[in-house]
Amino acid sequence: MTIADVAERAGVSTATVSRALTGSRPVAAETVRKVQRAAAELGYSVNSIGRALRSNRTDTIGMVVPSISNPFFTSLVENVEHALGGSGKQLFLCDARSDPAVEAERLRSLVARNVDGIIVSPTHGVDSAPAVLEAARAVPLVQLDRYVDGTSTDWVGVDDIAAMRLVLDHVHAAGARSAAFVGSLLTNSSTERRLAGFQQQAEALRMTVRDDWLLLGEYSIAWGEQALERLAGRERLPDAIVCADDLIALGVTRACRARAIKVPDDVQVTGYDNIEFARLGEPPLTTVDQPGKKIASEAVRLLAAASGTEAAEASAHIALIPKLVVRHSTRELPDRH
Repeated sequence: MTIADVAERAGVSTATVSRALTGSRPVAAETVRKVQRAAAELGYSVNSIGRALRSNRTDTIGMVVPSISNPFFTSLVENVEHALGGSGKQLFLCDARSDPAVEAERLRSLVARNVDGIIVSPTHGVDSAPAVLEAARAVPLVQLDRYVDGTSTDWVGVDDIAAMRLVLDHVHAAGARSAAFVGSLLTNSSTERRLAGFQQQAEALRMTVRDDWLLLGEYSIAWGEQALERLAGRERLPDAIVCADDLIALGVTRACRARAIKVPDDVQVTGYDNIEFARLGEPPLTTVDQPGKKIASEAVRLLAAASGTEAAEASAHIALIPKLVVRHSTRELPDRH
């Protein structure tokens, strides 16, 4: 069967059939349904390889995330896929397993598959740089959430410094005068920026932050539990424990329950990302909401712009405004009246 057979069955031109089946240009919904019905009846399908050779594009986008098991990245992938839905492009997803070597292999594989572009959240702030740079030289590339320095690629994420100001202003207003920070090792831009924002605002508010209250491990519930055990093993707890992501915060609150430490009466706890499990915690977590849909749509928009014939000379660095979602892991603010 050929496209001409489909056109004859549907009663339209071959150009209309092409547009209806590929989504290259807008076609009336009723016409699309008529063409699809005719194609199904005749057993016709688009030759994607031939189309790619003719158009010099594959209508595929590659995405590499540090760990698909982290609910934040799972949600981010879902949002990117939805953002791509209107463009007719398909998403190839790769899990870097938090390993720069695996990440480099995944990036090379996507380039070899002739994807039209790549969206990546780098695993490591330094070790990921060579592979990201190599991929960016081959295809349009956008970094999101995390980034590596020394690249000329676009980036979109949340303003982590502003987010930490929101967190510390809130717990301080609720009575906290000392705070601990629990995050991952300083191997990615997210933790680096969040720790920097935490330290800056704690100093501005004159909150007590001891060196042994800065605990760096990994983004996991298990690490949150371990961190609380370390903090609880000292002479006194800080008034607040600020966590670099929700998984860590959930581990902290779980360990607090095991030790009969009351949250937020004995210690306030905050998370970051606003994953679905944050509102299901005991107590529900106060956390920084990352606008996943907006991050994804901006990344897709930047990638489309970079793929255009007139790509911008300077790379874009888009830091979106964060929002604090207040729940029950922090104290109620005093009545200012």
